[in-house]
Amino acid sequence: MTFEKVCALADIPDGGVIGVEVGDTPVALVRQGDEVHALHDVCSHAEVRLSEGEVYDGSLECWLHGSCFDLRSGKPTGPPATKPVPVYRVKIDGDDVLVSLSKES
Repeated sequence: MTFEKVCALADIPDGGVIGVEVGDTPVALVRQGDEVHALHDVCSHAEVRLSEGEVYDGSLECWLHGSCFDLRSGKPTGPPATKPVPVYRVKIDGDDVLVSLSKES
């Protein structure tokens, strides 16, 4: 499994989200304390960037129609989305955030 450095941990606000690219793949990074989650940065319902949404209660909310996705599984937790978004493995190496595009199982 290959991990790629995508940003510094300090680049992600605690309780916030940023969008990055891993190769040609858009990835939303969500930070909760020292834990970082990585989800595909495209809503499965409206195909807009999830990184422009809000983080709350362990979910990332799409800004357009309010679909919510679980940070750990990518499964929708609120309509109108019915399909999950892929989630990716994350490693913290010192101050660096690394992501692998291999989907978690």
